[in-house]
Amino acid sequence: MAIEGDTKDWTWVLHRRCEECGVEAGREDPASVPALLRDAVGRWQEVLRRPDATVRPDDSTWSPLEYAAHVRDVCGVFDGRLRLMLEQDGPTFPNWDQDAAAVEGDYEHEAPARVGEELAAAGAAVADAFAAVPLERWQRRGVRSNGSEFTVETLSQYFIHDVLHHLHDVRR
Repeated sequence: MAIEGDTKDWTWVLHRRCEECGVEAGREDPASVPALLRDAVGRWQEVLRRPDATVRPDDSTWSPLEYAAHVRDVCGVFDGRLRLMLEQDGPTFPNWDQDAAAVEGDYEHEAPARVGEELAAAGAAVADAFAAVPLERWQRRGVRSNGSEFTVETLSQYFIHDVLHHLHDVRR
């Protein structure tokens, strides 16, 4: 059975605590995001070693492997968005359909060990990129294709919520 796509606008997590996972993304110091991400990537490695990593808990929920593949790709997308914000004035980010990416990437049939390696590399790259942002550049702006505006600061907060939220999803 195909999993129904997520069409929610999650930008509200920048203004209030996520009741599902408990993360208060808007309170995260952007300077802490690289360390939070590195810790999360280590926890994702543990998830991918679980015997149930490839098992969907029900027909409408991704397996831990699929969530990990999504997070791997999220790291790449946000690395690209961060670079655009630092290199261009007020860029509009190319649209990324996360649900189409899951189908096209066949997340369900990927190898957990390979996803773990790729997630570690993508996580390290974006953690390094956020760690290298000079303080005076945290307020640079960019716009998502749906019109949602971000600063580098809020992009980092929104990003870390996604990574941590999905860890919550697989620990249920």
